[in-house]
Amino acid sequence: MNDCLKFIQRYLLPPVCVTCGGAAEGELDICRGCLAAMPGLGTACRRCALPLPQPGICGHCMTSPPPFEQTFALFRYAHPVDHLIQQLKFSRRLVNARLLAMLMAASLQQQRQRLPDLIVPVPLHRRRLLARGYNQAVELARPVSRQLGVRIGFSCCQRVRETAVQSDLAAKNRSANVKGAFEVDGSLRGAHVAIVDDVMTTGNTVTELAQVMRDRGARIVDIWVCARVP
Repeated sequence: MNDCLKFIQRYLLPPVCVTCGGAAEGELDICRGCLAAMPGLGTACRRCALPLPQPGICGHCMTSPPPFEQTFALFRYAHPVDHLIQQLKFSRRLVNARLLAMLMAASLQQQRQRLPDLIVPVPLHRRRLLARGYNQAVELARPVSRQLGVRIGFSCCQRVRETAVQSDLAAKNRSANVKGAFEVDGSLRGAHVAIVDDVMTTGNTVTELAQVMRDRGARIVDIWVCARVP
């Protein structure tokens, strides 16, 4: 029955590429040409996903190891990925979340990434959530969770302090901006957790959240993001 409904839906409403508006391929809302043009991350630091000339760990992560084990980032934050994410965050283009999440999950499976016990989307403060109406990190986490078969921790973490938008601040001020912004309910003792977000820029937000999770007993914390700002 589900296959029949999918066939009817595709016949009546054929998938359209979210980038160029042409006919999309298969179950993805993107055409083959636009998919090939997406900006892959390339060689990067295993811990923080900053670009490197060869595989390994960057100097900053070696001298000041972050509280997370590794970062998976599918793309560089460049055209057209930057536009897709901006549409998702500020124009309610939730179809973009489905596409990006399916590409993330497929890449994680191809790379045989170790699966966590729990996926945690970076939470929004309740005021920002009410204003926006949705959390883009949750919209990304849902398809990833379904495709990988890993449960989402919707309520284990809260953003308890309203912070300024990180992108509006100078890099030197971003760490202080998110200090004490998160709380984790209960214990994560022994758990392997993957934090999901749309973009990683300086990494201060996920670093703060990962540290709170480690303080609550998480054994391993990984970061999964759509894109990394070089």
